[in-house]
Amino acid sequence: MINIPFLDLATTHAEIKAELDAAYHRVLNSNWFILGNEITQFEQEFAAYCETEYCVGIGNGLDALRLILMGYDIGQGDEVIVPSLTFIATWLAVSSVGATPVPIEPDEHTFNIDPNKIETAITAKTRAIIAVHLYGQPADMDSITAIADKYQLKVIEDAAQAHGAIYKNKRVGNLGDVAAFSFYPVKNLGALGDGGAIVTHDANLAEQIRILRNYGSSLKYQHDAKGFNSRLDELQAAFLRVKLPKLDSWNQHRQEIAAFYLDKLANQALILPFTPQWAKSVWHLFVIRSKYRDALQKHLTVAGIGTMIHYPTPLHLQPAYTDMNLPQGHFPIAETIQHEILSLPMGPSLTLEQAKIVVKAVRDFCQ
Repeated sequence: MINIPFLDLATTHAEIKAELDAAYHRVLNSNWFILGNEITQFEQEFAAYCETEYCVGIGNGLDALRLILMGYDIGQGDEVIVPSLTFIATWLAVSSVGATPVPIEPDEHTFNIDPNKIETAITAKTRAIIAVHLYGQPADMDSITAIADKYQLKVIEDAAQAHGAIYKNKRVGNLGDVAAFSFYPVKNLGALGDGGAIVTHDANLAEQIRILRNYGSSLKYQHDAKGFNSRLDELQAAFLRVKLPKLDSWNQHRQEIAAFYLDKLANQALILPFTPQWAKSVWHLFVIRSKYRDALQKHLTVAGIGTMIHYPTPLHLQPAYTDMNLPQGHFPIAETIQHEILSLPMGPSLTLEQAKIVVKAVRDFCQ
């Protein structure tokens, strides 16, 4: 019987079990579990990987975005441009500091925020633009930063799904003023629990976030700000140090699987992912569109193939954001996309043979 999981973490972790075990014992034997050598080393290694000056380990990706906004003193009365198509954490970070998320429709081809629609949404209250690199593909950063420069806005990269992605020969995380990453276990670089980080060239911002993540303290029992407890755990930092050197090869495997999907699913009754020439996606997700999405998903489930929908309900229609009074039809592009999208199996342990089975099942449905 066919059983192809949507993401096979078990196989990936089995291949590096000895290294993960060694990392665990290294932390256990150190008896230092918070803000120790592992996070210091990981911050240096991840900053170097992202080609930035600074990295600050945070408890999760949402907090990374939230603390960035707080570090810029963005809050009550301010507005932040966000994509209408994204995971809810992007909006929640803005809401949690008292600011207002201002959604912008995506480009229909890339699903990333459409720069052509940003400028008309800017007001005197706008302080920043959050550019999400959705599904692992970089947003159109030159266009976004040009608008931000014109209006003196901060550009924040939400790179939670794009570890290692390339935009015009530069890694994401190095394209705006600051970037937030998530290390949730299913990410291309995932911890074995929650985790996140910010990367930046801004020394003052990095120091402010270090203070905010640690109870507002730069010196034990001296609290300079009303901060939080949101620190990347020593153990998770140790696990991430095991995985980081493997990230590029894992991403390359994802790219090879994606290329196979794109080739073999061409000319079917589907809309396939589009990647501009200037972007190198790391394919956190491989997302197709079908007008018969629900039937296709059921067909693949019966065939033993795991799929997911990222994301089934537009954020402006979520109960959490009914107070924004954005009814159905307000963001038609996001609504149409989210009604049709389906994520196929993808990951560093997905084999070509498994991908062939997925392709055959999809093609069988399309015929």
